[in-house]
Amino acid sequence: MKILITGGAGYIGSVTNAVLRQQGFETVVFDNLSLGHRQAVRDTKLIVGDIRNKEDIDQALASESFDAVVHFAAYSLAGESMEKPYEYFDNNLRGGLNLLEAVRLHGNPSVIFSSTSAVYGYPDHVPVMEDAAIAPVSVYGSSKRMVEEMIEWYGRIYSTNFVILRYFNAAGALPDGSLGEAHGRESHIIPIALDVASGKREKFELYGNDYETPDGTCIRDYIHVVDLAHAHLKAVEYLSRGGESTAINLGVGKGYSNLEVLDTVERVTGQRVMRSFAPRRPGDPAKLWADNQKARTVLGWEPEYPELATIIETAWKWHQKRLEDGKK
Repeated sequence: MKILITGGAGYIGSVTNAVLRQQGFETVVFDNLSLGHRQAVRDTKLIVGDIRNKEDIDQALASESFDAVVHFAAYSLAGESMEKPYEYFDNNLRGGLNLLEAVRLHGNPSVIFSSTSAVYGYPDHVPVMEDAAIAPVSVYGSSKRMVEEMIEWYGRIYSTNFVILRYFNAAGALPDGSLGEAHGRESHIIPIALDVASGKREKFELYGNDYETPDGTCIRDYIHVVDLAHAHLKAVEYLSRGGESTAINLGVGKGYSNLEVLDTVERVTGQRVMRSFAPRRPGDPAKLWADNQKARTVLGWEPEYPELATIIETAWKWHQKRLEDGKK
């Protein structure tokens, strides 16, 4: 099977590309390299183009015959989306619509969409099931939900087959430390905590310690990026067997508090992670973890790296490798 990966030079996209190729899939990466990294694509064919430019993505899909498109290309920081709503709506919605139209015009391959648990906003119950209320509280979450709706409409009107994958918190790196998280503007707890452990940052600032949780800090579901990648592979295979279009949560099904994450980073690295507290950030629910039964039953997916310590160990290996290579 041949798969086009939009945003395949980014964090989750590059790891998914590596896993798909390891499993014998033929892949092509489409990326404008504004946030991704050329070296992360390795020897995969790379089409440099901007998904906001309809001609770029149209030409990419016209150039070869694809069985599926895995769509990662998007802006993805909830906090930043509240500062730059125009940029997020413009990039995520226009890019998604351009892709869907190109898919329709060029063989109608299946679409696997990288969505987010942010579409649920402040869920009423945890673990969160796929039938929970859709109520995003950030421009980012709203933009992802709008693209979900576009995909659903293209499914109804043009019979485009799709799986929408709603991620919880992606983390970790390839076990050999060769690919991992490398954002220009880092906002995720594990890489920031590793920066503190390695001396690149002085301390970790926690936003809020007065939530209704056992230690007062937010609780989140952390899923290893390799497990995410395997879920995309399973989704491609599921649709190739004639599976019905659907939306599926991806998480390990349990949560860890922010303080538990920092304590685990200390245990894994053997280094102190200094921390301080700041007021809550808007848009942060107290508790958020997935009910992943649908992923298990529909896709036959099972997380291989469910433990937080294992996730952090792989991230630390990647982090150390980058420090040794002199990269920032």
